[in-house]
Amino acid sequence: MLPDNSLSPGEPIRLFHLSDIHFGLEDESALAWAKSCIAREKPHAVAITGDLTMRARHPEFAAATNWIKALDVPVTVEVGNHDIPYFNLYERFFAPYKRFHAIENMVEAKLHLPGLAIVPLKTTTRAQWQRFPWSNGWVTEKALAETLAAIDALPAGTRVLIAAHHPLTERRAKDGKLLTINGTRTMEVLAERKVMAVLSGHIHDAFDLTAETRRGPLRMIGAGTLSKRIRSTPPSFNEITIDGDRIKVVARNLEHVPTAAMQIDQVPENALPPREPDEPVAPVGAVPPVDPPVH
Repeated sequence: MLPDNSLSPGEPIRLFHLSDIHFGLEDESALAWAKSCIAREKPHAVAITGDLTMRARHPEFAAATNWIKALDVPVTVEVGNHDIPYFNLYERFFAPYKRFHAIENMVEAKLHLPGLAIVPLKTTTRAQWQRFPWSNGWVTEKALAETLAAIDALPAGTRVLIAAHHPLTERRAKDGKLLTINGTRTMEVLAERKVMAVLSGHIHDAFDLTAETRRGPLRMIGAGTLSKRIRSTPPSFNEITIDGDRIKVVARNLEHVPTAAMQIDQVPENALPPREPDEPVAPVGAVPPVDPPVH
């Protein structure tokens, strides 16, 4: 669906930022609530930053695409690491997006609103020679070039949000473990182009952080999950309001926990519940007693 360009140029733009729905382990009450919010409030667009499914199975994709197609607003969808086929290696390597066919017009789609563009950045790959498993991010040179070309083609003065699945943090702070390959350089060139923020998912807790790069600051906004795979916060999504050069983020959740209590202060390695003393935990501290199931 095309964005509603009847918006006046100076009007604040409201986006809903969803991520990590994980059909297969979806939270039905959270999904029903999010869908009702979208239907009632009609945000100007919805950005879904990946992991629509749990294991990229056909029934999971069918449920996910039916849910997304029922949203009567413009939608852009990023591909998450859980959305690449796990068990069909032929499809994984030669047709990794085949199961998105029902919403192919939304996948990695650029959305244009008055004075604002949402530009995709691919961080999910079919394989990574540097490591195994392949769940963390990699911004390839090709993916980065495509994103930068899309930004550079925009009219001068257009505000830009980047939509990606993985946070761009390249190294874990405590020991330098590799997280998103080529993340540091990507953050630098996005900061140089004065990107307003990078929207991402993957870790299942919300955050709103500013990274200081060699080429300037870059705001990083992460959405939580709408699945049963919670990390340290209840299921949530972000309401993002862009008013001129200002961005306001509200982490909305069924338990009405304040935004400040929902957001972690550093990017963790993955979506698993924090089990070590130095792992980031949101102030609400809703850590499940055991790790969520994976099936």
